[in-house]
Amino acid sequence: MHHDDPLDQKLTQDPPAARPDDPTSTDRTTGRHRVREAPRRGGRALLASTPVRAALAAGVTCCLGVAAFAGTRGDADTAREPVAEALIERAVDDDRASRSLERTPSASPSPSLSPSPTPKPTPSATRKAPRKPTPPPRPRPVAGLTQAQMDNAKIIVDVGAELKMPRRAMIVAVATAMQESRLYNLASDVLPESSRYPHQGSGADHDSVGLFQQRPSSGWGTVRDLMRPAYAARAFYEALREVPGWQQMSVAGAAQAVQISAFPDAYAQHEGLATTVVAALT
Repeated sequence: MHHDDPLDQKLTQDPPAARPDDPTSTDRTTGRHRVREAPRRGGRALLASTPVRAALAAGVTCCLGVAAFAGTRGDADTAREPVAEALIERAVDDDRASRSLERTPSASPSPSLSPSPTPKPTPSATRKAPRKPTPPPRPRPVAGLTQAQMDNAKIIVDVGAELKMPRRAMIVAVATAMQESRLYNLASDVLPESSRYPHQGSGADHDSVGLFQQRPSSGWGTVRDLMRPAYAARAFYEALREVPGWQQMSVAGAAQAVQISAFPDAYAQHEGLATTVVAALT
């Protein structure tokens, strides 16, 4: 036998080295004589399968996302906790403040927070005071009369107008007052009571008083009434009405018919002046 024979060479060669047990060795994963691995059993085999690994990977990813979200939300909730607590404390403080204001108001509240209420005007303050009637203008004196004389003459004329007396009756009345008292409201020295009432001088002709020197003892009225120029003038006009035909009498005659004076002709001297005064007042 020749050593050069290929068959002999093949038989005389050293046996092949033992194959390593490393499953990753190329001798076990390549060629027709690949050693088939024994099938794995139990949980390891289940975890080794590709679908399970994909599912596990997806599950882990989901869990990580949830954990991240939970962590983020936890941080946000943690950040919100001080704000929420502050809001709650503020609400409690406001509630306490409102109750304290209702029960025990501050002695000196801040004007910006609780301004003092504007006091409501009382009815007496809002109600306008009644206006006093404006007195009529005083007549301007004429024919050399004083203001007091002119005022008294106006009263005589006004009363005659109220009683619907004609102008001639007014002239008779004014002329009579000029003769009896010079158109002043006189008290009587004989009647001290007459001085208690407003007057513009005094006379001493028995108990005669007022503009027309009418006597209480003769039934003209009380001292108090006769000291009022308007009452005295009314009493004169009413007496003149009772004189029959006074309209046809002279001024002096009509005056004498009412007064029954000891000097009947004295009234005539005042007719012209009385006419001027009545014309100025009507």
